[in-house]
Amino acid sequence: MTWDDIGFLLSKNRYNENSLIVEIYTNNHGKVPGIIFGGTSKKIRNYLQIGNNLHISFNSKSENRIGYFKIEILQALSPFYFDDKKKLSCIYSAMNLIKLLTAESQKNQLIYELISDFYNLLKKDNWIKNYIFWELKLFKTLGYDLQFNNLVDKKIINNKSQYISKSSTEKKIVPNFLIDKNLNTNDIKILLDGLKLVGDYLDKTILRPNNLNQPISRIQFINNLK
Repeated sequence: MTWDDIGFLLSKNRYNENSLIVEIYTNNHGKVPGIIFGGTSKKIRNYLQIGNNLHISFNSKSENRIGYFKIEILQALSPFYFDDKKKLSCIYSAMNLIKLLTAESQKNQLIYELISDFYNLLKKDNWIKNYIFWELKLFKTLGYDLQFNNLVDKKIINNKSQYISKSSTEKKIVPNFLIDKNLNTNDIKILLDGLKLVGDYLDKTILRPNNLNQPISRIQFINNLK
């Protein structure tokens, strides 16, 4: 089985002294694992940054055996953020979520487009807010649609709107920007509250029912924003 495609590097792990096992989210084949022989060499390893866009040639003797990749760089996207700890950790968080939440060899054009869109949001001034909505769009694409509007009660306190979750067990304040998407905020505390709230939803609705834990890369991203 052989094919050519393009994709984004989600993960990489050393296979032996000279090779790597990687996972790539491809345009036409979904998430695919494979071996890159010589992946630790100076010639190739600089291309293999998490999140980079690659052209790949895949070869496997059968569907039941792991195949191997030959790669060429299309876009070196991650190196632009090597000096930006916050955005670089955001890249790792996003790619790890894709790796964790998607099944192997199941094409999903919307997921591939989401990864492409991800790099556009990093260029915006309000990129943290946009990343939070990117996560919510990812969950929706996977079948988990969180509609905050249906989960909160609105109250007016000191002439300001405040949204409180309707949960009978735990009352939480929902940041206004999650309800009013046109509302911009640069307050890092409010944005962190939004990230943590979405993380709670991720844990309770998606991860725990599937015996998964929240990715360390997402926790590190949140810590880097503090």
